[in-house]
Amino acid sequence: MQIVMTAGTRYSFVVSVLVSLAAACGSATAQDFPPDVTRGKAVYERHCLTCHGRGGWGDGPDAAAFTVPPANFHRFKSFLKSDEELLRTIEHGIVFSPMHSWQGQLTETERQDVLAYIRLLVQQGR
Repeated sequence: MQIVMTAGTRYSFVVSVLVSLAAACGSATAQDFPPDVTRGKAVYERHCLTCHGRGGWGDGPDAAAFTVPPANFHRFKSFLKSDEELLRTIEHGIVFSPMHSWQGQLTETERQDVLAYIRLLVQQGR
């Protein structure tokens, strides 16, 4: 049995092979690379420090003005939160608190990086 390929079927075959290869290889996303603590520190200093403080103790210069205090990352309650929970908080914020959503303002990579930096602050502060 002989398979006859016209120009159109050859093109379709090549495209389907390329699509299959691309799917098998995957794409480079934020999760494919480890978070960068140095970039996370820059994000933290730019966006988080005024509320959470330099060391993550919840004592930033703006903290005293809030009815609901910013999270102290060293408290047991904060320390035990999973990365997924903290990333969700960064992305969506917390209702009825000064912690607003960073969705659309921080990229997924920046959120991962700042989380890595927060985890480092906690390790250094214990």
